[in-house]
Amino acid sequence: MNFISIFYGLFLLSVLGIYWSLAQQKFRLWTLLIASLVFYASLHIQYIPLLLALTFINFRVGLEIGKNTSPGKHSLDWQISNEEWQFAQVDWNRRRLKVLWLGITLNVLLLLAFKYLTPLFKFVFNIQTNSPDSSFKLIAPLGISFFTFECIAYLIDVYRGAPATDNFLKFATYKLFFAKLISGPITRYHNLANQFNTLDLPSADRVAEALWLIARGAVKKGIFADHLGIFVDLCFGNLQRAGSTDLWLATFAYGLQLYLDFNGYVDIARGSALLFGLVLPENFDFPYFSTNISEFWRRWHITLGDWLRNYVYFPLGGSRRGLVRTCWNLFLVMLIAGIWHGAALGYVVWGIFHGLALVVHRLTDSISDRFEKLEQFWQNPLGIFVAWLLTQLMVFTSWIWFRLPNLQDSSLVIRHLWGYPADAQFAEKVYVEALNMSQSQLTWVLLALAALMTVVYTFNRMLKLEFNWPIKLVFVPICFYAVWLLAPEGSLPYIYFDF
Repeated sequence: MNFISIFYGLFLLSVLGIYWSLAQQKFRLWTLLIASLVFYASLHIQYIPLLLALTFINFRVGLEIGKNTSPGKHSLDWQISNEEWQFAQVDWNRRRLKVLWLGITLNVLLLLAFKYLTPLFKFVFNIQTNSPDSSFKLIAPLGISFFTFECIAYLIDVYRGAPATDNFLKFATYKLFFAKLISGPITRYHNLANQFNTLDLPSADRVAEALWLIARGAVKKGIFADHLGIFVDLCFGNLQRAGSTDLWLATFAYGLQLYLDFNGYVDIARGSALLFGLVLPENFDFPYFSTNISEFWRRWHITLGDWLRNYVYFPLGGSRRGLVRTCWNLFLVMLIAGIWHGAALGYVVWGIFHGLALVVHRLTDSISDRFEKLEQFWQNPLGIFVAWLLTQLMVFTSWIWFRLPNLQDSSLVIRHLWGYPADAQFAEKVYVEALNMSQSQLTWVLLALAALMTVVYTFNRMLKLEFNWPIKLVFVPICFYAVWLLAPEGSLPYIYFDF
C-alpha cells in the first residue's frame, strides 16, 4: 500500500472513522494495532509473525531490565544488613546489564542477518541471489532497521531508569504503528506512550496541519522527487555514456531527490499520525542550508542523528575525553552509520567520508578558537558562504557512493566528473526522448527548485512566517490535484525502503 495512492486514502479514512468512534483507549489501541498489521500485510505479509515475536521478546526483556528491586534474600528477610543489601544491588545491576546486552545482541543479530547475510553469501560463495535459478533468497522485512533501532533505544532507556511498560497492547501499538513502521521517524516509546494516555479529537487547526503535511509530502514525493528520479536513473544507469556535465547534474539531482523523497514520506507519516492525535518527531530542518557538517547532521535525518548521539557517541565518551578521542568517536559513529545503511562497500566509504569531514570540522573549530582573525572570518558573510559551499559540495559528492554503493560504479563516476565527453546517443535518448528538454533547461529546472527551497527556508526559518490553517486547507485539494495530474506514471518506490 503506497502512501501516495487512493487505497491509502481510503484506508486512512476508514481507520480514522473507527478510531474516533470508540471512546475507550484500549479499543483505540486495538484499532491502530490491527490497522498497522493490515497495512504491513499489504507489503510483506510473510514477516508479520516475525515482527510480533520480536515485539513480544523486547517487551519481556524490557520488563526484566526494569525490575529495580534486588531478588532473593532481601525479599525474604527485611533485617538484611546494609552491606549485604549493597552487594545484592551490585549483583542485580550486573544481571540487568547482562539482560540488556542480551536484548541488544538479539536485535543487532537480527539486523545483521537480514541486511548482510545475503550479500555475504553472494560474495563468499559467488551465489547470484537475484537470479531466478537461485535457491538462496532472503528479502529483508521493510522497516527492519528502524524497528530494531527503536527496540534498542527502548531497552537502553529502561536500563537508564525510564519505566518499563507492562502493557503489551500499548507497546505493540507503538512498535507497529503503520505511519512510522517502514521508514521512521525513529520514535522513543515513552514519548508516544504519554500521548496514548491523552488522546483528544484534533482541533480544526490540527486537522488542517495534518492534511497540509500529507498534501505537501505528496507533492515533494510524487512530483519533485519522482521526476528527478527519472533523470537520475537514466544517467546513473548509463555511466559509460554520460558526460561530466551529466554526472554533475545527476549528482545534484539525486541529492535533491533523496531529500524530497524521504522528507515527503516523513511529512505524510507525521500528518497521518496527527489525525490520530499523535505527534511524531521532526526528521528534517532544511539540512542543505547548513554551514558545517556537524550542523548538517543536526538537521538531516534528525531522529537517526539523535539515536547515534545518545546510544553510540555519548557511551563512547562523546567530547569529554580530549580532542583526539572526540575525533575518533565522531569517525566511529559515522562509520557505524555507513554500515547501518547497507552491506555494500560504498556505504562504508560514505560513512568514512562523513566521519573524516566531522573530524576536519572539529579540528578547524579547535584551530579557529586559537586565532581570532580566523574565527572572525567564519562569522562574516564571505566566510559563511564559503563554509556553506564547502559543506554542500562535500555532502552532494558523498551521495555518489550512497546512490552507487558498488565501488566500481561510484569510482567510475568520480573519474568522469572532469573532462569526460558525453555519448551523442545519450543526449538524444535522455534529454530529447525521455525528458523532452535540453541539458541547459534541466539545469535551470534544478536551479529553480533550489531557489524555491531557498524561498521556503527564508519564510519559515528566517522570517518565522507560515500559512494560517484556512489557507492551508485551500491548498490541500490543489496539491492533491497537482499530484494526480503531474506525477509520472508508475511512481518510484521510496528510497529509504531499502534501509
